[in-house]
Formats: sequence, C-alpha cells, structure tokens
Amino acid sequence: MIFAVLIPLVFALLVPLLSKVKNKVHTGIFVLLIPLGIFLYFVRFIGNDFSPVRHTYNWIPSLGINFDFYLDGLSLLFVLLISGIGTLVVFYSIYYLHVSERLAHFYVYLLMFMSAMLGVVLSDNVFVLYSFWELTSISSFLLIGYWHHRERSRYGAQKSMLITVFGGLSMLGGLILLSVITGTTSIRGMIDQVDLIINNNYLPLILGLILLGAFTKSAQFPFHIWLPDAMEAPTPVSAYLHSATMVKAGIYLVARFLPIFVAFEWFYITVSLVGIVTLVWGSYMAVRQTDLKGILAFSTISQLGMIMAMLGFGTEAAIFAAVFHILNHATFKGSLFMIAGIIDHETGTRDIRKLGGLFTIMPISGTLAVFGTFSMAGVPFPFLNGFYSKELFFEATTKLSDQANGLASFLSTAIPYLAVFGSIFTFVYSMYLFFGVFTGPKKFDLLKKKPHEAPIGMLISPLILILGVIIIGLFPNIANSSLLVHATGGIMNSPMEPYHVHYWHGFDSIAFQMSLIVVGLGIVLFLTRKKWSNIYHVLPGKLSFNKVYDKLIQKIDDVSARVTNAYMTGSIKLYMSIILVAIIVATFTIMLTTGGLSNISFEDLAEVSVVDIAVVIIMVLAALATIFVNNKLALIIITGIVGFGISILFVIFRAPDLALTQLVVETVSMALFLLAYYHLPELRKREETLQTSTTNTIIAVGMGLLVTLTGFAAHSADWFNKISDYFVETAYKLGGGHNIVNVILVDMRGLDTLFEIAVLGIAALAIYGLIKLRNKEAE
Repeated sequence: MIFAVLIPLVFALLVPLLSKVKNKVHTGIFVLLIPLGIFLYFVRFIGNDFSPVRHTYNWIPSLGINFDFYLDGLSLLFVLLISGIGTLVVFYSIYYLHVSERLAHFYVYLLMFMSAMLGVVLSDNVFVLYSFWELTSISSFLLIGYWHHRERSRYGAQKSMLITVFGGLSMLGGLILLSVITGTTSIRGMIDQVDLIINNNYLPLILGLILLGAFTKSAQFPFHIWLPDAMEAPTPVSAYLHSATMVKAGIYLVARFLPIFVAFEWFYITVSLVGIVTLVWGSYMAVRQTDLKGILAFSTISQLGMIMAMLGFGTEAAIFAAVFHILNHATFKGSLFMIAGIIDHETGTRDIRKLGGLFTIMPISGTLAVFGTFSMAGVPFPFLNGFYSKELFFEATTKLSDQANGLASFLSTAIPYLAVFGSIFTFVYSMYLFFGVFTGPKKFDLLKKKPHEAPIGMLISPLILILGVIIIGLFPNIANSSLLVHATGGIMNSPMEPYHVHYWHGFDSIAFQMSLIVVGLGIVLFLTRKKWSNIYHVLPGKLSFNKVYDKLIQKIDDVSARVTNAYMTGSIKLYMSIILVAIIVATFTIMLTTGGLSNISFEDLAEVSVVDIAVVIIMVLAALATIFVNNKLALIIITGIVGFGISILFVIFRAPDLALTQLVVETVSMALFLLAYYHLPELRKREETLQTSTTNTIIAVGMGLLVTLTGFAAHSADWFNKISDYFVETAYKLGGGHNIVNVILVDMRGLDTLFEIAVLGIAALAIYGLIKLRNKEAE
C-alpha cells in the first residue's frame, strides 16, 4: 500500500520533465494514468468477503512512528473516491486548462494532494496521519493560489491555510495526549483501550482538540468561512478538493475516532449540534449567493454539516446514512462543480444574474445539471441517489429522543425540525441553481463569450458522475453489501448486517412526510424568493465571520509589526543583548524548576596543578584586558592569548585532537583579523550611560555564571550512564580503532562528520562565488 500512497509524489518529480512536451501532448494525459492505476488496484478489494488488510513499513521505530497502513471498509471507500474522482478531475482538466497555463505546477500540486489524502485515510499511526494531514493543507494552499496573480486567489489560499493549519495543530495536541494515555501510536491500539480513554480526566480536552481539527478541515460552522474563498481555485480543484476529498478529511477523522468517543455524551452534543447548525446556516446562505461556485460552496458546507450531524448521532442507522451520503454527495456535487466550470468556460462568467436560458444552447450540460441539482435537493424520484440518503437522514433524526437526558434530550427533540428547515433551503438553492442558469430569459448580451455547448471531452467526467447518480438511484443497494456495509462496520468497529435501502415506505413514514414538507415549502419559497430575500439584510445583515477573521488577522499583523519594530532597530548590540538575556532567563528558569542546580557536587574532580592555575590566570587577565585596550593590533593579540590558552588546557587534559583543532582555528582567526586589519574600525572609548554599563555588566556576569553552573551541573548529573563508557567499551570492537575520538568521528558519527564537511564545502563554494562575482564587477 505504501506504493499506492507514494507513487503520486514520486511521479510529481517527473511532471516538470513531461510538461516540456505540453505543446504536443497535454501533461494531464500522462498524469491521468496515476489515479486510474490506483483506482484499479483498490477496486479489486470490493466484495462481500472483504476483510481488513494491514501493512507496516519501519520509519522511526524508536519513537513508535512507522508507516502503518490499514485498509478497512471506511478507508477503502475514501481511497476509491480519492482515486476515482481524481481520475475524472484530471481528465476534465485536460480540456479545462489550456496548454499555455503553468501545467507542471498544477499537476505537481494535484499529485501532492492526492498522495496526502491517500496517506490520511490509510494511516493507522496517528503521527503519520498528522504528517499527511498537514501536507493536504500545504498542497491545497498551492492549488487554491494557483492563479497567484489574482489578489483573491492569494487571499483564499492564505485563509484556508491559516484556518486548517490551526485546526491541524490542535488535532496534534489531542493525538499526543491519546498516545501518552494509551502508550501506543496506533489508532487500532487506541480503540482497543476505549475504557482507559473514557475514564481519563483529559477526555474533554482530547475530544475538543481533535474536533477542532475535524471542524476546520471540513468547514464546519463557524470555521466554514475559508471554503467560499477557496472557490478562487480552478474548477477542477474545486470539484476535487472541495466536494469529494479534502473537505471530507474532517468527516473521515470523526468517523475513524468515533468508536473511542461515541460513549461520551458530549461527543453527541458537540458533533450533532455543530453539524446541524452547519447544515442550516450553509443552506440558508447558499440562496444569497450570485456566483455559481459560491452557491456550490455553501451547498458543500451544508451537506458536510448533514454528514457530520449523522456521525454525531452515533446510531448504526445514522452512520450507514452518513456513509451512503458521502458516496452520493461525491457524485452529484463533483458533477455540479464541473458543470459550473463548463458554464464559466463557455460563457465567460459565473454570475447567475447574467445567466439564463442556456438549456437550448447547452442541452447536454443542462440535462446533466437536472440530475445533479434535483439529486442534491433530495427530490423523491427513484433515479436520484440523493433522495435515499436524505430519507435515511430524516429517519435517523426521528430516533434520537429516547437516548439522552438534559441538554442532549433537548437537542434530540430540536434536531428533526432543524433538519427539515435546513433541507427546505437545500431544495431552494438547488432549484435556484438550475432554473436560474438554464431557464428564463436569455441574457447573452451580458456574456463575455457567445455561449455554446462544451466539447465532448469536458462533458465525459460529469456524465460519468451523473451516471453514478442514476445507477445508485435505480439500484440503491448495488454497493451496500460489497462496500457501504464494510465502511459502516469500519466506523462502528464491529461487523454489520446488510442494510436494505427502500424507495417506498408508505405514507405513514415520518421521513417521507418530512420530505413532502421540504418539497412543498421549498417550492413556495423558491417561487417567492425575490419577495423574502431582503431578510438577508437582517440576518446576517452586517454581521459576518469573515469580518471577524479579517479584523483578527489585521490585529495580529499590527501587534506583530509593533513588537518587531520595537526591537528591530538595526543595532547588533541590542540584538545580542536580547538573545543573551533570553538564553540566561530561559536556561536558569528550566534549571531551577527541574532541580538542575540542586545536585551540584565537587567530588571526583581532577587535581589542579600550578600550571593549570597559571594558564587560567593568564587567560582571565587577557580577557579583562580586552575591555580596556584601545589599540587594534594589541586587541587581536590579546584575544589570541585567550584562544591559545584554551589549546594549552586541552593539551594538559590529554585531548591533543581538540588542542590541534583549537590551535588551527585560533591561528586562522588571527590571520583573518590581520588580513582585514586595514578595514577594521578605529577603537575609541565609548561614552556610555550608567544604565547601559550596568546592563552590560549584568548580562556579562549572568552569562558567565550560567556557563559555569551549567558545567558544574553537567558534571554532577547522574540521570543516566555516561556515554563515554559505551565508547570506551565498543570503539575497538565496532570501529576497529584504538583512537576513540577517530572511531566516533569516522564510524559512529560518520554521517554527522560527512554533513559537517558538506556544509563547510558549500560555504567555501559560496565564498568563492562571491569573490568571483566581485572580481567580475571590478572588471
């Protein structure tokens, strides 16, 4: 499985080379083979007899961090969506993006994202999962900002990055706490210790941190504000990231950790409440939008809230409905994003106010949009898959009232009403999207291009997705026993019996009655939309979470600028003072709070000879003399005395290699000082205030005291066996040398030495390049 996860990243390295022939062959044709191959590899796992598969590849075993890939029903569903829709998106992008675009950049970013998403859904190790999780944020940032010459693209990319990375870091805190409590980094291992986690005092904190990661990534209220701005990305990106994959990463996270938290009442309260509020707010705000992708963005927010709410319910029926809707949503929403891109591509605008009457000009796109929008609306037709999962959602909301008390009981009573309310607006924005674009008076004079039907190649991908809508609608149980039941069992952490989906439950079905209310009131609201749309001037009116975000970012920028300007004065002396004070305060604080100074002992010290004392006295006098000397040459010589004195001490303490190194360094330093002697500034006595002199004295004494006490503490520490004993015992046996220092440098720390040499070599090349550049300029 590691091959399937990493092959997109590996192939991304070749994309810049393949893009060289883009004038003859579109780069996407080469890229298309990657998601298609991954999809074909994993599709073979679909079947009634599927059982989980696990592969482990060592990475950092000493820290318990390995590539542990676990394929169960849940991860299989997501892998098929990531690779299957990824294939269609790449194929669509071949016709959507012209060869004059920066295709190499686009496909490198897309492959990075694909690999990251596959890693997220297949990783069983929480820290590997987190690594891939943040890679999705980075790659989506690059994709959203693909048209970086546009200010709104840069704004949307930064916004998505800040919000999702904030959630990701919060999630990391929760994962660390889980790993500390359970003693394992495996999600499966954590699930096996549910009782230990549920009874831990840190459970509310852990739940809150992990849910922050899930809510920010899946654009749940109030973190949903990044998703509409992310629509500045090219339409293939929106169809892939923001309908089928990235925004469902948070859904996946909640589903994966559900067995751990489902017994905790606040999991039900928090996830269900946030999900249902997101459903209502997203659907309500979608009707307000005028940009096609803006409507679809808020529609996605709403649909994600619906799925999140079902996971919060925690019942088997609700979880099956959530899994079913994950599949259905990917089909109709992915196709609608592509159709929106086609309309923009062929008319030059996404503004619904300038569109209308396109069905006669674009009949194929219009027909596909009928199935997509009506399925999204949950219209009760047997060939629309969205109706089935919406009915299961309604049914799940009616079975919550007897499972909780207090606040949870009130929430259980309110949820069915909120579900109907949100679904009414879902119906309204779906009708608004279709009829506002494809029917009504033609407004071709407002368009930048003369509209016409899209080329067949651009229609194939949405057509395949709409066929999925129809096939699942006609045969709603086609994937139940072979895929959806296994995905539900993966969430519940227990096998599940096949769940049979019916189209007709009779007029006595509460869920069907709720659907009739949605359709009835939805039609009325759609037909009277212009009469009540002024309500948006009241709610939200001038209130906006975007304004809160913008003001918060501006405040952070202002405070950062003030803080930075306070110390970035151009004074190197001030910079060094700040650095040294920070070191002194931080180190002393840590040593005092951890008992680092309490065990200082002066036992087992080497004998001090007269020679030692004499050398030290000379070094101290030389160091003190540097304060008072005003002659440059004398200062260089006195500074050298201190360095050569250290070399003598190394010789006395039988460290000839260190002594030789110190002698070389000191000699070279003095030579460099003398070479630059002419350019050194003249020394003169500075007129310093008493405050400045006092500050300098305190810093100097503090730093000297710190180094002295650190040396004493290090000598006295007995927290673990001295590593020198290990080298003495194994130097000859492992390295074959009697000189322990040589064995350490060449064998035991050979890579360290190699990289140190490499750094020096790079520095030498840089200096040589600067000298050559200067000589050229002189010529």
